Amino acid sequence: MGALRPWHIAVLVVVLILLFGAKRLPDAARSLGRSLRIIKAETKSLADDDRDLAGKADAQAGYQPYPSQQAPQQQPYQGTVQQPVGDPVQRVREN
Repeated sequence: MGALRPWHIAVLVVVLILLFGAKRLPDAARSLGRSLRIIKAETKSLADDDRDLAGKADAQAGYQPYPSQQAPQQQPYQGTVQQPVGDPVQRVREN
C-alpha cells in the first residue's frame, strides 16, 4: 500500500507543472541544487573544523605546564602603612 508507483510520479510532475509553470521549474531545480551544494560545503567545513580542533586538543593534552615557582608568602596586614622615604617631588623629577 505504501509503494510508490510510476503513475504516482507522473501525477506529481503534472501537478508541479500546473502549479509552477514549465518556465519556473528549471530555475527552481537549479536554485535547489545550488542551495544543496552550499549546505554540503558548509557542513563539510564545519566537520573539518571540528576535526582540526580535536587534533589540536589531543596534541595539547600531552603537554604539561612548567612547574611554577611558589611566590613568597606575603606578610599579613598589621594595621600600619609604611610611608615612602624621600621627597615626592624629587621622585617625580627623577622619573
